[in-house]
Amino acid sequence: MFKEELENMIQSIVSQAKGLKDKHLVGDNSRVNYAAIFSQSDDEYKDLLKAIKEIGGVIVDTSSLEGFKAETGPLFKITPLDTVAGSLKLVKIRKPDKTRAERGDADFTVDNYDKFKKGLLGKEGFNLIKRGDFEMIEIVDSEFNVRVYFSNSPLDKQLKV
Repeated sequence: MFKEELENMIQSIVSQAKGLKDKHLVGDNSRVNYAAIFSQSDDEYKDLLKAIKEIGGVIVDTSSLEGFKAETGPLFKITPLDTVAGSLKLVKIRKPDKTRAERGDADFTVDNYDKFKKGLLGKEGFNLIKRGDFEMIEIVDSEFNVRVYFSNSPLDKQLKV
């Protein structure tokens, strides 16, 4: 895999995630904060890790972050990439996982998370996920090959990036 293929994959994930978000949240103008690529095989995982090193470096092993499962894959700070949902500088390459058959996910930042959350609780397709001091709202829709998250607090703020 080459740098251009990886950037196109990231662009596609963010674009699909924005489409999913916009389907369920009319008028939402939140910006992308973070994206993840879900590797579909061990070989692809190795190829993605090799390719992403051309545009960034490991910022943290996500197993050390509150709210992340251990051993899911590293998080990279990349050269900012312009996407349809804003500038992206954090990308995770996730190890193959049977619970993540989708291509990836994108995390979006909202101005007032508490107000945002109150407006969504109980609506179909929205899930509240709590992990210690960290929580996020997830949107999953079988029509899309991605997931969407809104985290409190956003990953770039947690990492001070």
